[in-house]
Amino acid sequence: MQYINLDSVPSFYQTYVKHVCDAPLMDALQKSQQLLQELLTSIPETKGEFRYDKGKWSIKELLCHMMDTERIFCYRALRFSRNDSTELHGFDENTYAPEANAHGRSIAQLAREVHNLRIVTLDLFRNLTPEMLNRIGKANNTQISVVALGYIVAGHETHHRIVLQERYLSDGI
Repeated sequence: MQYINLDSVPSFYQTYVKHVCDAPLMDALQKSQQLLQELLTSIPETKGEFRYDKGKWSIKELLCHMMDTERIFCYRALRFSRNDSTELHGFDENTYAPEANAHGRSIAQLAREVHNLRIVTLDLFRNLTPEMLNRIGKANNTQISVVALGYIVAGHETHHRIVLQERYLSDGI
């Protein structure tokens, strides 16, 4: 079972990882997904384009952001786990969001995609050896381990699930 020391995570990502660092990596990935899926099944389609404030993403855009981020961090984990020492660039989530076709999909379609993506993420991390999980690469000018990337995926999802609950759905859906 692979755990993480929060101090080994770059400071910017500690906000996310603190939500899940008390569980083994695979448990953190599974639990965060389970809780998100439970929440997504309760969101009515009519709420999909809701924004809690001017300039904020809609619920659908937020879900697409979560998936974009998971895909990018898994790509980084794959590259670093394979001993690829190429430095990877960062990405600007604010330029990705309007390009995701979020409003061309239903909440149910997005929920299914979120679920399917996590299955693939679980397969990736499940098949990494301890040596691979401990490898380090550089992305967005930051040194980061493969295991930290896995925890960031779970923590990022948890962070945004909490945002969904507290800022988007605080009126009781």
